[in-house]
Amino acid sequence: NATFEDQQRVNKFARNMSRITELKEETEVKRKQLHNLEDVCNDIMLADDDCLMIPYQIGDVFISHSQDEAQEMLEGAKKNWQEETDALESRVLYTKFGGNINLEVDEN
Repeated sequence: NATFEDQQRVNKFARNMSRITELKEETEVKRKQLHNLEDVCNDIMLADDDCLMIPYQIGDVFISHSQDEAQEMLEGAKKNWQEETDALESRVLYTKFGGNINLEVDEN
């Protein structure tokens, strides 16, 4: 027979596992988007035409920018996506281990 405390622990575990699954899925989406941004950056670098205008989407609108401007904007977007991905991965660890993570450096 399961006690009330046991049931509470099982429920907490199930909630944590559900949250971990959601965070992992969200992290995977962010990784794919980051990969797509990297591909676009590479494609722009390989473009031969220096006067080529690159359409860049901001909200629902596309604005044309020079290759250098588009490259700078993409690098900023990549940095933001990477930070968001790192934050999600940290949340996955925290959700999984909670306060049981000890990241102090052993000085021995």
